[in-house]
Amino acid sequence: MSAELLRLLGNILRVGVIIAVDEKRWLVRVQSGELQTDWLRWNTTRAGAFSLWVPPSMGEQVWLGCIGGNPETAVIIGSLYSSDHPAPGSSLKEIVLTAPDGASFRYDADAGALEAQGMKTAVIKASVSITFDTPVVECTNLLRAKKLDITEGSDMGGDINHSGGSLSSNGVTLHSHVHSGVQGGNSNTGRPK
Repeated sequence: MSAELLRLLGNILRVGVIIAVDEKRWLVRVQSGELQTDWLRWNTTRAGAFSLWVPPSMGEQVWLGCIGGNPETAVIIGSLYSSDHPAPGSSLKEIVLTAPDGASFRYDADAGALEAQGMKTAVIKASVSITFDTPVVECTNLLRAKKLDITEGSDMGGDINHSGGSLSSNGVTLHSHVHSGVQGGNSNTGRPK
């Protein structure tokens, strides 16, 4: 086998590290040994009707596939975990996505548990409805709603303050109802009307 053929075969697959990222054009430059690539398109899992944006980062280790062993035809075919960027999970039964600000999304199939944490805000928008079908939905702090419609009863505890508008129970408006049978002195009022 000629030295040139061996060189081409040795270049078919290469491991490198991203040294520059152009997020506007979806391009990266990679250092692989002595080779520094020109700008290359980064790969993605989906880029059709379903599209996924998970941009690469500086220092990320990647696989280069060089068509015919020619590094000038290199394309990035995947990423590799490294000591600088280790795997965020350790189980074969979990999905983990982490972000540079510390936010993470994790689903553990063994525990049947979904966890999203570390973000400052979260917005879910749906044009028709959102359904929580579970025995308990727990809010550990303030719950604010523009409207409230309870259809099967409820219990409340603690102090409840109401202001603005009216509050009624069984047709009786609490702040404007009158009592019948009121007598002066130590007598109690009758039921509200």
